Amino acid sequence: MRRLVIAAALFLLAGMFSSTSQAELKLATFDVDASPPVGTALAYDPSIGVQTPLSCRGVVLVGFGKPIVLCAVDWIGIGTGGQVVFKESLAKAAGTTPDRVAVHTLHQHDAPRCDFAVEELLRDAGLENVGFDDAFARDVVRRAAAAIKASVANAKPITHLGLGVGTVKDVASNRRILGKDGKVKFTRWTATRDKKLRAMPVGTIDSQLKMVSFWNGDKPLAALSYYACHPQSYYRTGMASPDFPGLARNSRQTATKVPHIHFNGAGGNIGAGKWNDGSKENRQVLADKVAAGMADAWNATKKSPIAASDVAWSTAPVSLPVASHLDESTLLKTLQNKDAKPAERWFAGKHLLWLRRCRNQETIDISCLTLRNSRLLHMPGELFVEYQLAAQKLRPELFVAMAAYGDYSPGYIGTEIAYSQGGYESSERASRVAPEVEGVLMGAVKTLLNKR
Repeated sequence: MRRLVIAAALFLLAGMFSSTSQAELKLATFDVDASPPVGTALAYDPSIGVQTPLSCRGVVLVGFGKPIVLCAVDWIGIGTGGQVVFKESLAKAAGTTPDRVAVHTLHQHDAPRCDFAVEELLRDAGLENVGFDDAFARDVVRRAAAAIKASVANAKPITHLGLGVGTVKDVASNRRILGKDGKVKFTRWTATRDKKLRAMPVGTIDSQLKMVSFWNGDKPLAALSYYACHPQSYYRTGMASPDFPGLARNSRQTATKVPHIHFNGAGGNIGAGKWNDGSKENRQVLADKVAAGMADAWNATKKSPIAASDVAWSTAPVSLPVASHLDESTLLKTLQNKDAKPAERWFAGKHLLWLRRCRNQETIDISCLTLRNSRLLHMPGELFVEYQLAAQKLRPELFVAMAAYGDYSPGYIGTEIAYSQGGYESSERASRVAPEVEGVLMGAVKTLLNKR
């Protein structure tokens, strides 16, 4: 009798493992308009119109456990409460949990920001719709969730994974130009009119554009691209625009007729300043160069069979060290000061929430999607490119891509040495983490890349 029970149990376990390994991997895509109404707040100015529509788009992977959602939004940043609402809503629509949702922005500047927790804090202080339009942002979330729910019901089978690498030429350059003393001597902004600064060396960048594609036999289902560079050609026009990375993505989607989702890599200290003087015609020039890199990656794509057993999702929760310059009493005073400018009160609220999160040791999930021999890392803030390059060196035998600009609350995230070098990106104005952040984040990256 005992042998029969053991045999039956083994049979059931074998059936479970067999059904898991044979589960059909599927893909759903979604894409909704994320352009703000006229009169609502962009990052720096009220919106007066839409030059090129903004989008909230992404993919849902189904068939290997709870679904995974990857979402990219043409906004400048989504922080704290924005991340919570997006992840909870998209997770519910996809039938998964918020920890299996990654929400990133491309960081365009003629675009909105979003943080519902700051909005709630400001409302309690007597202000509404200062940093962004709450109702509009929540409508984008609702429509994205509805699109996910409809798309998941009609998800397409995935049989093959495609991986490709292209080179983007004459777009990225390092913004931080060091002097002989090792300190930042010049900042080469994303639009640089000074010919001497444009003539200086490119500096540390990652010129590679990584592309991941999903296929059903010979039919492409979606393409995901990753490239590290600030996305501004020019801005503060009042006209919403996805700028040159969005234009490049859109043109490739039109050319291939394949849904294309683009993620900004670790481009916190990277911009187009060496190649861009801010002339309006340069937007299309830069877009064409990025599109050429996307085309190279698409044409270089190598396909291989993929099954549900080749897919995994891992997270590493981290508590980021808060910058010492953030002071709760000072931030509260500004937040409650009715004579202060609304924008000053907005940022005071945003920084106050971040300070409290850090003091309460609330974590941010660093996540990694495994697809056969590829690893897609999902990171917070305006991350320096050195993090991306370091991740690739940790596992050179793998295809490693990185999406930054997840939770926007930390601001710029430099390397440890950057905080002793000076410059805008590591200044009190720009960064809300301490120099020790490098050790924390790289520890999480190492842990994730060493799994499986």
